[in-house]
Amino acid sequence: MTKKDKASNDKTANDIACWDCANHPTERLEEMFVTLIQGERIRRGQNPALRTVFLKQHGVACGMFEPLEDLPEDMKVGVFGQGTMPCWVRFSSDTQPDSPDLHTTMGIGIKLFGVQGGTLMGAEDTADFILQNHDVFFVDNAQEFCEFTTAGVVDRDYPAYLRRHKKTARILNEMQKSEASCLTANYWAILPFGFGKERYVKYRLEPVAVAAGEPSEGNNYLADDLARRLRQGEAKFAFQLQFREGNEPLDKATERWKGEWQTVAHLRLPQQDICARGQGEYGEHLSFNIWRTPEEQKPQGSIADARRVVYQGSADQRRRANGVGLDEPTTPRAHAVSTPKDDCIVSAAIYPPIGVCRVGNSAEGFYIGPEVTDPAPQEPGFYRDGKGRLKREAARFRVYGLNALGQPVKELTLDNADIRWHVRLENQKSAWYQFQLAMDIPEFADAPASLRRNASVSDRAALKITPEPKEISGVLKSGKKYAFADGKFMGSKVYLGELRTDEAGRLIVLGGHGVSASADGSPAVTFANNEGWHDDTSDGPVTAHVSYEGQALRVDPAWVVCAPPNYAPLLKSVRTMWDLMRDVAVSAGMLTRPERPSFQNDIRPIFERMSGLQWVNQGFSAGFGHNAPFDFSKADMMASLADPSPARIETRRVLANNFRHFDVDGKSPVPWPWLYGDAMNIPPADTPRQNATLSDLQLWAMDQWVMGNFEADYDPKAKVPHAIEDVPLADQPDMLTRAAMEFCLADAFHPGCEMTWPMRQKGMYQSAFRLKHRKHDNPEPSFGAQLGASDWGLPDGPVNGGQSPGSVTRWMAVPWQTDTASCRSGYTPAYDPYLPTFWPARVPNEVMGQVAYDVVTNDSLPMSERLQAFANRANWLEPLNLQKSYTHQINHMIHHFGEMGVVETREGVPDDPAFPAMMQVSDQHQAGWKAPNVETEDGAKQLAERLAAPPSEPVIDLTDEGAPDLSRIEKVQRFTGRSRG
Repeated sequence: MTKKDKASNDKTANDIACWDCANHPTERLEEMFVTLIQGERIRRGQNPALRTVFLKQHGVACGMFEPLEDLPEDMKVGVFGQGTMPCWVRFSSDTQPDSPDLHTTMGIGIKLFGVQGGTLMGAEDTADFILQNHDVFFVDNAQEFCEFTTAGVVDRDYPAYLRRHKKTARILNEMQKSEASCLTANYWAILPFGFGKERYVKYRLEPVAVAAGEPSEGNNYLADDLARRLRQGEAKFAFQLQFREGNEPLDKATERWKGEWQTVAHLRLPQQDICARGQGEYGEHLSFNIWRTPEEQKPQGSIADARRVVYQGSADQRRRANGVGLDEPTTPRAHAVSTPKDDCIVSAAIYPPIGVCRVGNSAEGFYIGPEVTDPAPQEPGFYRDGKGRLKREAARFRVYGLNALGQPVKELTLDNADIRWHVRLENQKSAWYQFQLAMDIPEFADAPASLRRNASVSDRAALKITPEPKEISGVLKSGKKYAFADGKFMGSKVYLGELRTDEAGRLIVLGGHGVSASADGSPAVTFANNEGWHDDTSDGPVTAHVSYEGQALRVDPAWVVCAPPNYAPLLKSVRTMWDLMRDVAVSAGMLTRPERPSFQNDIRPIFERMSGLQWVNQGFSAGFGHNAPFDFSKADMMASLADPSPARIETRRVLANNFRHFDVDGKSPVPWPWLYGDAMNIPPADTPRQNATLSDLQLWAMDQWVMGNFEADYDPKAKVPHAIEDVPLADQPDMLTRAAMEFCLADAFHPGCEMTWPMRQKGMYQSAFRLKHRKHDNPEPSFGAQLGASDWGLPDGPVNGGQSPGSVTRWMAVPWQTDTASCRSGYTPAYDPYLPTFWPARVPNEVMGQVAYDVVTNDSLPMSERLQAFANRANWLEPLNLQKSYTHQINHMIHHFGEMGVVETREGVPDDPAFPAMMQVSDQHQAGWKAPNVETEDGAKQLAERLAAPPSEPVIDLTDEGAPDLSRIEKVQRFTGRSRG
């Protein structure tokens, strides 16, 4: 090839005579940007059509443009002399929407509203600024810009051009910055602008008093950071001018001017949610053009001339493709849309939708169950009557009047409405089917058949405890006519509870006394399916007739579940029944998943609950308890978790990766939470459900937390409501709903404590958290001698057909005491004698007893003894006589469940970091041993030796030789253990 031939082949479009960048740069730039680049993308199906440059939008925010009030008269030019104006601001990067944020050129577009006197674009009353995060452009003028763009768009050979133009290559490299945040960057307008007569300026934005932060590797970290910062508070920029000094060039965009920068205005972005629905779309539809400005602020130079044409053509083409009007908006988008207040009551609803009462062996003593998520601790002894018997926990129901939007207007009481309550309670356990395994998991196929309980009893009605329904109104503290005492089991009357009302006419439901019995006197022999037995738990519908201002209202009904006692009243499991039901509601479309989780309400509880379980399980105490490696109760630890900054992302990721995911590490007992799952088996089977995990919604929240995409709303000083009256009325229904369900368990459904696996089926609900009632004219069909996996999901089956009295608790163990006594921890002691565990938040494993508490709080004792007392917990199950047979233990629980300890809140050691300021201590009586006098040397030594014993050993003076091996009981050997993914 000759040199002449090579020269000919090296020609570019810039060398072609008809491609004229020298004389017609604007036309060529418009052709390339609008027709070739944007137009081709639209033709290829880009939807919605995007901008030609700065495509990647990080966020759009509303704000105020505030010129300084004390500006000299000669500075009040154009928009700087028109006072404060509302504005909308778009943050973006000059890259593709799916490209990483790192090393991109960032830009900001500012649109002012209410501009007077028109602009260079016409009679519009908006004005625009466009700035980027580098102070110079990479070419000087429109011709060079045209030649550069031609090299890439037409010749498709940017490298060759950059080899010939070193300065452009250097500046482009400088523009690839790693910014920490859209709100920490400086932005420059690059080009000069007029400033009245014969004066010229450049513009700059400088952030004011903002935390620096760090760049992140996440593809969208700038958007996440922008959203997070503006959710936390306002942002502010100083808008500055740099005046031209002397003969500094007006058409040489690579050159820096030397003048000082002076602030003439502030750009203030108030605290807001930029992820609000429609806000991002609004920003995409806005167009920005530097010629949309008052005449005295006219843009200068050939690049500015080209921008006018190219930006306008691109905006018009984009808007046409997206079906958006070409005209500029004349008023800013409203920052928030308020709903008009509507106080017109058109219906009513009962809350909580599912109330929980609990049995107790006290004849008269009872207390109202939790009505807020953080009830105040009660004084020691509160949960027992004067004879030491367990009080019953009552469920209280309220009626709220709702407007047409379903929002609460007021609580309806005897002061403003007529209310008649109607309740049905039944117990169907002994007439239902055996519990073998949760029917909605694959492992159920390997479990024994779920046959009818008491199959030899032909009179199935005799196995159901079905007292007459009761109606109550007014103010009634007690009365035999309101007792569910006329139901029978095999001919013998069984008391299931009673109704009362409070001084405002609210309904109070009390359950049974924890009486369980066998029809023929035979002992209980297994954990769940004891033939001939019944208990006095129950459930049923709660409805009301309500008349308000003379009009009968439609009332959304509720349900009441009577469950076993709560032996740890202030503790919660890691995944509660509320978490489960919320997950079901979101999955079923009954609730909308939040845009992002709240740290205070969604993330914080997960960690705090694990630390709370230190009071009921030795393993959780060692891992998450006071001064343990993961003590999430510490204020500094929680503050660290609540920090959404990118600097903490790896800390958040490491912690989140500790939680179990079924598809990754479901079979391992090591990941959090350390709780058994629905398919637990001893020895462990080949199943991911051997252990529990968080709900899908909780795991989603954890993923968002890792990325910093959460509401950073943690406030350690926030006042927590300890009574429902402290909650704003608009929030009371949701609070009652959550409080009732957060103190119920969701793991493991084996079968469960209060409710079981059907609660995770959407067919159970008529709306979020509210059960579907079976119609009276549609009785439940018979399912034959065996209930199979194909039966429960039928349209008119026990799950989807609606619930009848007694149909929620019938899936549970009969009697409940045998299951409660069987749900323990550390069934495989070779791995860990305390972990995993079943239900420690309701049925404790290892607890701090009174003796240990007395030692810990006695500051006259040696610190080593106090620490030993704090570390070694007592076995909560001691009253069952652990040295005796398993059969003895479960029968002892039936007759003496009231003797089991209640974990109460006590004052700890407030001023000593070695111990918590508050502790939870079991009131369980430790029989067979009297605490020594620790003031004597012998007594202190005796106590120290006693406390040194591992908590798995009994505290009474006996050995555990010959104690039953619970790894062989039916409770933990439910199926053949074939692999079920």
